[in-house]
Amino acid sequence: MKQILLILLCCYFSAFATAQTQNVPTNITVKGAVIDSALNKPLGYVTVALQDAATHAPVKSTLAKDDGSFEIKAPEGKTYQLVIAFVGYATKVLPIKLTGNEYNAGKILLSASSKELKEVTVTAVRPVMKQEVDRLTYDVQADPESKAVSALDMMRKVPLLSVDGDDKIRLKGSGNYKILINGKESALMAKNPSDVLKSMPATNIEKIEVITTPPAKYDAEGLSGIINIITKKNADQGYNGSVNIRYNSVWGPGYNLNATVKQGKFGLSGYAGFGTQKKVTAATHNNQTQFADQQVSSILNQNGANTFGGKYKYANAELSYEIDSLDLLTGSFEIFQGHFDQNGLLQSNRVNSAGVLDQAYRNTVSNNSKDKGTDIAINYQRSFKNHKDELLTMSYKYSYSPSDQTNANEFTNRFNYNEDDNPDFRQRNNAGNKEHTIQLDYVYPLKKINIEAGAKAILRNNFSDFKRDNFDPATNEYVPDEDQTNTFDYHQDVTSFYNSYQLKLSKWTAKGGLRIEHTQIRADFMGAPLDRGYNNLIPSISIQRSLKSSSINLGFTQRIQRPGIYQLNPFIDRSNPKFINTGNPNLRPELNNTFELTYSNFKKASVTVGLSYAFSNNSIQNVSRLQVDNTSLDTVTYTTYQNLGSNRTLGLNINTNFSIIKPFTVSLNGQVSHVWLKGTYNGSFFKNDGYIGNAFASLTYKLGDTYRLGYNAGFFSGDVSLQGKTSNFIYNSYTVAKEFLNKKLTVTLVANNPYSKYRAYTNSSRTPDFIQSTSTDNPYRHFAVRLNYKFGKLNGDIKKNQRSINNDDTKNSGKSSGANQ
Repeated sequence: MKQILLILLCCYFSAFATAQTQNVPTNITVKGAVIDSALNKPLGYVTVALQDAATHAPVKSTLAKDDGSFEIKAPEGKTYQLVIAFVGYATKVLPIKLTGNEYNAGKILLSASSKELKEVTVTAVRPVMKQEVDRLTYDVQADPESKAVSALDMMRKVPLLSVDGDDKIRLKGSGNYKILINGKESALMAKNPSDVLKSMPATNIEKIEVITTPPAKYDAEGLSGIINIITKKNADQGYNGSVNIRYNSVWGPGYNLNATVKQGKFGLSGYAGFGTQKKVTAATHNNQTQFADQQVSSILNQNGANTFGGKYKYANAELSYEIDSLDLLTGSFEIFQGHFDQNGLLQSNRVNSAGVLDQAYRNTVSNNSKDKGTDIAINYQRSFKNHKDELLTMSYKYSYSPSDQTNANEFTNRFNYNEDDNPDFRQRNNAGNKEHTIQLDYVYPLKKINIEAGAKAILRNNFSDFKRDNFDPATNEYVPDEDQTNTFDYHQDVTSFYNSYQLKLSKWTAKGGLRIEHTQIRADFMGAPLDRGYNNLIPSISIQRSLKSSSINLGFTQRIQRPGIYQLNPFIDRSNPKFINTGNPNLRPELNNTFELTYSNFKKASVTVGLSYAFSNNSIQNVSRLQVDNTSLDTVTYTTYQNLGSNRTLGLNINTNFSIIKPFTVSLNGQVSHVWLKGTYNGSFFKNDGYIGNAFASLTYKLGDTYRLGYNAGFFSGDVSLQGKTSNFIYNSYTVAKEFLNKKLTVTLVANNPYSKYRAYTNSSRTPDFIQSTSTDNPYRHFAVRLNYKFGKLNGDIKKNQRSINNDDTKNSGKSSGANQ
């Protein structure tokens, strides 16, 4: 295998070297100098770009030097135009008139623009990042690596975001956030967002918004903020699209189609994908030292292996119909289906304080999971004849996200683990969420003030129907266990109203608002009804001071974390009988306060530095304790969710993107936070604190016009919880990309973490009852081939609603498995 890989690499780089020597294009040279027309002084760092004169597609761009001079080289054979743009100045477009292979534009005079500056950003052809009053935006399509990596890989490069060793996305080091697709809650992201994003190519995404101070129009959920993923929707008349194919040596094949069609008043855009996750085996190790009266009472060791695999498919479509110039009707449909199997073998041994074996068994586990998600939405938008920026939007959305899980446990080689109290068993849990949402939004812009107001009602039903069957050796049949069979019905109705104002001056922008929410809860579990309600008044304010090429932002907001079905569900998961997990239907919402201070500069290089402080009381924590299980009469570790104590976080983040030389681009993204946690659980006071942080570097080098080399490396320090911490994680990736067929086809070779086949991910915890360390040897090294083919030709945008439903008011499960693809 190694010899085959070496031969392929030699052939690839031989072809590369031949191509470089045989296909050296003849270039034209365009040069000149940019001058301020009023002051008659050179303008430095102005964006200068060459565009195809026929299609207006960008070809080359650069920044003018301190003295205003610039020089650009481009392949001959096309007709070009020169575009000069700078913040606060009117953009100038000049035709290129060649003299031989050179064009000297001489002195180009730029005059100040009479238009107000709307946001602090370089008016380049495609700036990678910009800072707005309440959010940071990362332009994925402006990143050269968007054709080569997955959507999850791209998340690592976005300011304030990181991906930890278990592939969980973090916002400012926290897992308490909300992910939206095009400003809306998404069936794709309902359960395992990382699994979906690693199967989706980054070419599907237009940009990623990190909203750290969500305005009043957003639901109050998501303690750290909101991640809004905006997908591509480019069209005029006709069609375009792209086909993406990937094969990964560990995770298997994946296929994706992205297409847009526009005909008259109708527009349709969407994407679809499917794939198969190859069966992968991961070894597991678990060691727990148990205490009684502060003395070691026993030591539990578990070693095993889990094999998992499956298949998935997803699709998203948005339809737009322009009734007339003032009325717009849009609809969307989204589905996700995943079917995964997991088989495990676990050997469990427990020795007493004298080192003598006092219990043992072997457990064979078979697990089957079927996850689905469906979203259907319709929006009507009305603008007004005398004031077209005035908008009235009415929206309706239906969401359904069921999950059906079954597992079977069989025990052999029993020692002091009797069959009467611990029989073989089967479990099934059919859980999920249904919700109807109605929303009304109104936007009224004045000359300097933008007014927004709206109302919303979410009618949500979380449900769980679970049962357990125990094996009866006397009848050789499985018998229902009535004590472990029940239904959980949880209704949560949220009614809200909001009003916000944005004031825009020449150098100042301020955005503030209030949102009032009433939540009514009705639940029934084991015949115990619950009916209660509460109100929340949520303020938010953001202020931006715009400088010449930079800005300073200050923000404050309150956010709510309402528990979701995965935290509330009382279903007891006994897949590992020694470690059982369950939700808590009595959880209450958590309120969080966040302060943000951010400095952004986009002169020679984009640089963003941010400082944040957040605190909450009554925080929701995942906690464990030892107890005697009523079913097995055995000592087990019981893990659930509780409202406990306080959570405070002080954080610093830094992001920069710059070019060392013209073809060499560097992106750095880093965060460090100090976390303080405390709370009382099971009669014991817990206190934990520590530093968490991550750093990510991306280096891209362009060779010639069609080759691109990339290197990515990252470090994640691990997480801190109330009872423990997780291990650190190092990530690295190498990419080689080649464009063919006039840049319509891109072929990329990827090598992720080539230095080690497996990586141990460790989670350690400590309580008065036990000390525990759990480790999983996940596949680490994997290679991939990616193909991206673009077809069609379109310009412009499909018209779409500027306001739509975005249910960001419940907590994601944050579950994830696998690795980047």
